[in-house]
Amino acid sequence: MIESLHIENIAVLKSLDVDFSEGMTVLSGETGAGKSIIIDSLGLLLGAKADRELIRTGETKATVSAVFSDIGKETADKLSEMGFETEDGTVMLARSMTSSGSSARINGRAVTVSMLREVGGALFNIHGQNDNQQLLDQKNHIKLLDSFAGNTALLLEYSAHYRDILRIRGEIDSMKKDVMEQNRLREMLRYQLEDIDSVKLKEGEEETLNELVKKLRSLEKINKCCALVEKALRGGEKSLGAVYLADRAAGALDSVSDAVPDAAALSERLNNIRYELEDIAESVYSLCDFGDGDPTAKLDRAESRLNAISKLKRKYGSTVEEILEFRKNAAERLDLIENAGERAEDLANELKEAETAAGAVADKLSAARKKAAKSLDGRVCETLAFLDMPKVRFEVSVKRAEDFTAYGCDRVEFLISTNPGEPLLPMEMIASGGELARIMLSLKNVLNECDGVGTVIFDEIDTGISGKTSRKVGIKLKEIARGAQVLCVTHSAQIASVAHNHLYISKSEEDGRVSTRLRLLDREGRVEEIARILGGIEITDAVRSAAVEMIAEGETY
Repeated sequence: MIESLHIENIAVLKSLDVDFSEGMTVLSGETGAGKSIIIDSLGLLLGAKADRELIRTGETKATVSAVFSDIGKETADKLSEMGFETEDGTVMLARSMTSSGSSARINGRAVTVSMLREVGGALFNIHGQNDNQQLLDQKNHIKLLDSFAGNTALLLEYSAHYRDILRIRGEIDSMKKDVMEQNRLREMLRYQLEDIDSVKLKEGEEETLNELVKKLRSLEKINKCCALVEKALRGGEKSLGAVYLADRAAGALDSVSDAVPDAAALSERLNNIRYELEDIAESVYSLCDFGDGDPTAKLDRAESRLNAISKLKRKYGSTVEEILEFRKNAAERLDLIENAGERAEDLANELKEAETAAGAVADKLSAARKKAAKSLDGRVCETLAFLDMPKVRFEVSVKRAEDFTAYGCDRVEFLISTNPGEPLLPMEMIASGGELARIMLSLKNVLNECDGVGTVIFDEIDTGISGKTSRKVGIKLKEIARGAQVLCVTHSAQIASVAHNHLYISKSEEDGRVSTRLRLLDREGRVEEIARILGGIEITDAVRSAAVEMIAEGETY
């Protein structure tokens, strides 16, 4: 249940704090006092769109928050899965708005609006006049019936199979594209594969070729450098090389090693240097080795090869690796096209299996819906009879759909006949506003026992209803309040006088600005407010007496 509500800077509400109690609480007040603003504020906690125009003029930020207690195990488990602990059975939802956007919090921690919507929907729901119009939309009927039947688990199981059906059908449809388009694509892919394969690419080849080209283009300079190094290390006809000189120096040191103890170590170092010099000389020699054949011809072949690779890069990727990856994907696409017949057969088998599995679950859903429909028919008619629609016939039609839908293989529609002798017809054809309000209340009365929501909010449920029927609507609301907290915005004295608690909304002017206030009425205050609703311009003692009687009678229900 909603334990407390805080609203700040929303429309004409500068700051409002209100505590709620169990049972049935009505909110009343003069038109324009701010009742709808409170409902809109609560709607923000259900993830409604945060319209920046709701922010009070002159303010930069608006906030609404509510504390819920006795949230129930199912909701507590859901919060726990989301990382919120609720050991004391309470949770706080909050929504803030600025000109740049909105933010949401659960127990002080930032969350997405979708998370707020999920948690808020498990804690409370709002029923307004718009819901009456939604009742006319047939696509909502199956959702209401499933809620009554408790089909959540079956729907989850069915949804998995239905997603498979959509996926497979989508792939089949894509395979049935225009034959000319498939042929064009096949020829293009073949050309691309032949174009790439003609070059016979190898990973890492481009880097090797670039190094070879760079070396061949510097051939003269490399040969000249190598000749100089060779002569310096190994010597020439008229000069001694570094290798020879190091060997002679080591030998000289060896000759005096008996007399000079350090000479042997120095000789060994020189020998190591000689070995390194000989290795360098061999390595330099290999630098000049370009293998057999004409180096110029080799350069031409390498540059031609790089040019072929460059052409492929302009068409298929910036590197050899990307070109090879492009080829792999093209080959896979061509394989799919050329083996479309086999794939089509596989898909047909997969679709048959998916439809069989979905059909089995859909049959279970249908059986559950038909069973629940009979029960719902009777309970709604019983409630409607109490709400002064004794001759009404209400029936939930469950018929087989032509194909699989997101909710199974059923077409569900609420049919009604409001007068004797009239046939059952869709509600949008015959139901008036007042009748729709009573039908929705009847459904809420039944469904609230199933959905486990702790708080139900009714916004002007009395629209189109008056007199004795309004009184009966109030009695039904009080019945709902036995299993859930009920908040009701009303203009009806018959409804207000039945409630356990009565909150009065008023507006006043402070510092040139309109401000809304809300206060809990005591018994005397309730008499005056109900008398105001009943009376005309002046409230007489007779009207007050009528209000007293209505409150006293309401306490007996």
